[in-house]
Amino acid sequence: MPNKKKILVTGGAGYIGSHTVLLLLENNFDVIVLDNLSNSSKESLIRVEKITKKSIDFIQGDLRNINILKKLFNENEVHAVIHFAGLKAVSESIIRPLEYYDNNFVGSLNLLKTMSESNVHRIIFSSSATVYGTKLKAPYKETDPLGECSNPYGTIKKNTEQLFSDYSKSNKNFKCVCLRYFNPIGAHSSGLIGENPSDTPNNLMPFITKVAIKKIDKLSIFGGNYNTLDGTCRRDYLHVMDLADGHIKALTFLESVSGVEFFNLGTGNPISVLEVVNAFELINKIKIPYQIGLKRDGDLAEFWADTTKANKKLNWKAKKNINDMVADSWKWQKNNPDGYSS
Repeated sequence: MPNKKKILVTGGAGYIGSHTVLLLLENNFDVIVLDNLSNSSKESLIRVEKITKKSIDFIQGDLRNINILKKLFNENEVHAVIHFAGLKAVSESIIRPLEYYDNNFVGSLNLLKTMSESNVHRIIFSSSATVYGTKLKAPYKETDPLGECSNPYGTIKKNTEQLFSDYSKSNKNFKCVCLRYFNPIGAHSSGLIGENPSDTPNNLMPFITKVAIKKIDKLSIFGGNYNTLDGTCRRDYLHVMDLADGHIKALTFLESVSGVEFFNLGTGNPISVLEVVNAFELINKIKIPYQIGLKRDGDLAEFWADTTKANKKLNWKAKKNINDMVADSWKWQKNNPDGYSS
């Protein structure tokens, strides 16, 4: 029986990382997780092991520590890397740009250098729809020109994509898929793993669930007079398990591609903030008090994906709808009122 392929997952203890690790194990891959636990919990991986009844090789470490990376690659035959690790708060990146460039870009550069030295040529990069900037009209296509990002977080994602593209021109063996996420929400249906923000949530769904569990008095909605049907922003919300499945499909795709390919991962169906709130109330039978406040700088009225390329080339399509997303989000929060500290 051939050896199982070993996948290195950087940032694998985080929200999207842990759900992807779960699917990797269920698809019979061996998994090494490298995570510095600066914004995540090892408990997520313990629970993944409980769900799958399989073990994870965990290393606590930082991508900026080149010695840890060299040791990891020297001691393991890594088939491919899925690269999630990075700070991820857009507003925080504006306040602390140097920290974001150091952690996110230098970390990615170190990873690519070590992969090159170790003759590891396959990587899936956790990118973002923020690379499209603020000037395009939805739906966004992979062939659209990348825009001027309004924050360092998005700029670094764009620069990291460029880093991989530039490197691919010098290494004909290099295979890379950059997955541009839209708005992942939801949790695993077991209610054992989910999104676990360490402080006041920046994203809509954990904000709603914190209100539902009465840790926050009411939801703040930023802007109610956009040019949409109900006046609130419309976004492409995607179930995290569908997103995780996109990485499994991308691993298969890597075997037959050369160079760098870019894919949108979304549903292609935008939903407004108020529609998400209404779905949460209807499915979970919980009232969510909210107030509509001022718009945030840089927020767009509408933002969603054209997923045609991922549907065709990756053989991937989002399967879960907004009702699944709100039900699984609430199950996770209800079962874990204090997240992984519960």
